Amino acid sequence: MGRKGSMIEKQIKSSYLQETMTLKLYQPESFSPLYKYNICIMQDGNDYYQMGRIATLSDRLHDSKEMNNTVFVGIHYKDKYDRREKYHPDGDQNQAYIKFLVHEVVPLLDELLPTYHMGQSRALMGDSLAGTLALMTAIKYPNTFGKVIMQSPYVDDTVLQAAKDAPAIHGIDIYHTIGTEETSVDTTDGKSVNFLAPNRKLYNLLTSKGVSYVYHELEDGEHTWKYWQQDMKRLLTTMFG
Repeated sequence: MGRKGSMIEKQIKSSYLQETMTLKLYQPESFSPLYKYNICIMQDGNDYYQMGRIATLSDRLHDSKEMNNTVFVGIHYKDKYDRREKYHPDGDQNQAYIKFLVHEVVPLLDELLPTYHMGQSRALMGDSLAGTLALMTAIKYPNTFGKVIMQSPYVDDTVLQAAKDAPAIHGIDIYHTIGTEETSVDTTDGKSVNFLAPNRKLYNLLTSKGVSYVYHELEDGEHTWKYWQQDMKRLLTTMFG
């Protein structure tokens, strides 16, 4: 079955990243400038469209009224090294990439689309390092991004400290999953990392702070798209329903 909505590509010549970045916007079939829309910005954008099947799911959930008006925006990376430079908290381009999202992507989307112009209507979504980026960006700019969706995020002491110190984290709605089998995940730098233990630490921290927070451990879940895709419907109806 083909997609019902419209896929539109826009490019930004980023002054922060010194490169041209492509945005892939997916609008529902019923899209109209007469309505207002939530925006969900996805790092690993091509993966969300291809392996996450986000466009097909968007069609279905808009049709069944299980989801409010939402436009998805995918941004992808060049390769795994480029991804780490942009998404990892210690990456050389991480701060520039965050500024690109806040000061270049959001203004363009507000200009192109009938949005609410409010943080609560903007979500950042990502898997693994892209989930880490979503949280770290929203912590820094809570008035710009009011929703965070992170699937199996990479969590280290820098991330835990940022969440602990974040003064405005109570204004962010957070959806967080981790698989129970994510105890030995291969990373770009050739290491094998336990993702489950630090994610549970993050869960304890966010719960203790009384954040607006939904957390699920995916039973037998591994660090792969098979498990992230299986959770996608619950994720979307929870955050945009």
